[in-house]
Amino acid sequence: MLADVRDTDAMNNTPAPTMDLRHQPLRDDVRMLGALLGDTLREAEGADVLAEVEEIRRLAKDARGGDEAAAAALASRWSSLPVEHALPLARAFAHFLQLANIAEQHHRIRRRRDYERSRDDQPQPGGLDDVLGRLVAEGRAPADVHAAVCALRIDLVLTAHPTEVNRRTVLRHHNELAARLAERDRSDLTADERAELEVALRALIATLWRTDEVPRERPTPEDEARGGLYVFEQSLWDAVPRFLRRLDAALRRHTGRGLPDGVSPVRFGSWMGGDRDGNPNVSPDTTRRVVALGRWIAADLYIRALTELRDALSLESADEPLLALAGPGPEPYRRVLRGLIARLEATRAVTGRALAGADALGQGAAAADAAPLFDVATLRERLAVIERSLRSTGAAAVADGALRDVQRRLDAFGLTLVRLDIRQESARHTAAVDAITRAVGLGSYAALDEPGRQALLLAELDNPRPLVPRRWPGDDAVADVLGTFAAIAELVGDDAPEQAGLGAYVISMARTPSDVLAVYLLQRELGVQTPLRVVPLFETESDLQAAPDHVDAMLSMPAIRSRIGETFEVMVGYSDSAKDAGRLASAWALFDAQSKLAAVCERHGVRLVVFHGRGGSVGRGGGPTHVAIRAQPPGTVRGAMRVTEQGEVIQAKYALPGIALRTLELTTTAVLAATLEPPRAPEPAWCEEMARLASRSADAYRSVVRREPHFVPYFRAATPEVELGALPIGSRPARRKSGGGVDSLRAIPWVFAWTQTRLMLPSWLGVGAALREALDDPQRAPVLRTMARDWPFLRATLAMVEMVLAKAEADIAARYDEVLVPEALRPLGVRLRADLGATRQAVLEVLGEPHLLADNETLRASIAVRNPYVDPLNLLQAELLRRFRATPSDELRDAILTTVNGVAAGMRNTG
Repeated sequence: MLADVRDTDAMNNTPAPTMDLRHQPLRDDVRMLGALLGDTLREAEGADVLAEVEEIRRLAKDARGGDEAAAAALASRWSSLPVEHALPLARAFAHFLQLANIAEQHHRIRRRRDYERSRDDQPQPGGLDDVLGRLVAEGRAPADVHAAVCALRIDLVLTAHPTEVNRRTVLRHHNELAARLAERDRSDLTADERAELEVALRALIATLWRTDEVPRERPTPEDEARGGLYVFEQSLWDAVPRFLRRLDAALRRHTGRGLPDGVSPVRFGSWMGGDRDGNPNVSPDTTRRVVALGRWIAADLYIRALTELRDALSLESADEPLLALAGPGPEPYRRVLRGLIARLEATRAVTGRALAGADALGQGAAAADAAPLFDVATLRERLAVIERSLRSTGAAAVADGALRDVQRRLDAFGLTLVRLDIRQESARHTAAVDAITRAVGLGSYAALDEPGRQALLLAELDNPRPLVPRRWPGDDAVADVLGTFAAIAELVGDDAPEQAGLGAYVISMARTPSDVLAVYLLQRELGVQTPLRVVPLFETESDLQAAPDHVDAMLSMPAIRSRIGETFEVMVGYSDSAKDAGRLASAWALFDAQSKLAAVCERHGVRLVVFHGRGGSVGRGGGPTHVAIRAQPPGTVRGAMRVTEQGEVIQAKYALPGIALRTLELTTTAVLAATLEPPRAPEPAWCEEMARLASRSADAYRSVVRREPHFVPYFRAATPEVELGALPIGSRPARRKSGGGVDSLRAIPWVFAWTQTRLMLPSWLGVGAALREALDDPQRAPVLRTMARDWPFLRATLAMVEMVLAKAEADIAARYDEVLVPEALRPLGVRLRADLGATRQAVLEVLGEPHLLADNETLRASIAVRNPYVDPLNLLQAELLRRFRATPSDELRDAILTTVNGVAAGMRNTG
């Protein structure tokens, strides 16, 4: 199973990319892994199965080259395929794509090392030396650059992904494969060592083949949290201190001052176990357990790190403060560290009992003679005593090693690894307050208008007497809301929320000041001593358009203004706005709303922090984070940013330490550059033109998705949407409510279903119509082309659409229609595929490019290599869906899920 790049890409009618010689090692790795997979397949399934896989791959390659006979043979092959053959064929192609992804990720690390070896020539674009050096060279005072870096506050918030289908066991084997590939790059390997590595790789691939990658049960929110937190153990625990070490060195080179103690520009949050909006499986107890889980993992990791440090610090010389802390006896550093380790072991024991349900977090009996350690300040102070002693006794080099790494981990992770956000929908809070006011004789809160609600909430916030009765009849939904606030109170105790492992309280569908006031009141009534900051979330296009007025009303209220301090955090949702109005209209609504929100906050003397709820796919606001940051409206970054990172993206960006290092670097430098050199404000004429484009795009999008009567039945017939909802690949239900059309479907399965068929509809529908209307107008066309060239926002938006168009395949989507769609609905598919072609042409005209990805040969080559492996999976999936819909079976379900996994691996950005 060898990968190669064709001379032409017939389906996209573009010349095939030529592989840069710098990427030859990647091709070599892919060939080698493909050969080992072929050997494994022959051994496990037999030579006949391998021969069939190779024949299918050959047909797919020839079909891609324009051979109509090969295309026909490939399409017809599946109808007579015995079901028992489907699974090994699907697994073979899916495994190859996973191996190609591993090789590609490793190659990114390899390329980074190549840049670092040639640092004197040219730093890697977007890297620390590149950006810091440029800022200083362009006239920024080194002290200002240093201060800006130290003031950065970037929160990367991990969220669950209901279309992430890889088991943690499989991911662990993938990371081991990457490690072996890295070893193979060593130039000093002996022949025996190289042969041993091949044996190890062969064993890993054989293990993967014999491992069941299909999840058998739907994961719980706690399972998802474990999967998300695993990335800290596998990668971030080592990558973050390495990144901070490099940032410190780069600051010293370019500003003359290093990174101060206690400063980490990047920190981590999570929604896994806290996001209950529409997920009935997230309970108050889930939140308690997930916070305990984060503490347990953090304690375990610190125990390992401090144990290594204890083993290394055999020094006897110490200053008086250290000796006083250690007490009498030899090896004073080790004695101090033993005490810290014992306390962390007690922490681990307490949180372990909380996970087992034996004790409430923080209230269990201490282990041995040590008290649990939950206070970051205590651990930080003890480590500082050790550091000062080492420096004062001439052992600064020791202090700058493993000890400094532990200190920097503490700055980034605290003792909880992540800060868990809580999210709930505003109507649930309204129902809870209404139930309370009815129970205590204050009437119906829900029946009041907005001024009436505000008056009631303000009066109760000023009233010292308790509002919630000890016993009152409330339904389960209200009890869940109140139970959540009770859990927050229990977890926070007398601490600050961040130290307790909690972050923000996010309100979905927030529209009025009363939505914010209600959460402040519920926090107080349920005993939250230090309230979580309250963050309104604006998601749909109409909500984004109204967001500036809503925030203005919120900040005009002294009760809210006094509670937020000098910073107001607002979350903007990419997924639902794109599902509501299409990608182009959503992008403009987000840009315009943020610009106006910044102006509103500035008028009120408040610093705006934008929390970007981005998904993994372009249709949900995805794409390279650093590109998106540089395309933000001027004045909306200002040194602070929060952004979600979702399931599959977590693995793509953080699973390997080298990739995580680059991700952290690019994100940090992008926020720094956007802060110190924000883009100039767009021309008024550009904004007017963008508003016209957005309006036309939204109308074209909605004319299909909302006003076309055949659309919903076509969507359900032509894609695996229904089957995806039944597969055990996420704790959250695919729909907010049963039945209904696209509105009730969550944004992730909406995008994922279209990605599986390769039509990629949510990412481009409406774009072509808007661009074509402008291109056909002699007055608008030159303005549009200038905007696409000179405006980072539009340039980045169209680049993401271009990438999706390069991955879309009308011929593959047509095959799904052929196999699955009733005759009466097929004309809609023909129309949509025509729209795809028209959109492709319009984008090329605006960008002035001869073919898609003309300026990104590497990505074109990556897509081209994958296509002969993804195409057969698509065709097989269509046939399996046809059979499953006729006669469901577990065997067919497993085969479908394997094709879903394989197509996701081939497409990379899936949901």
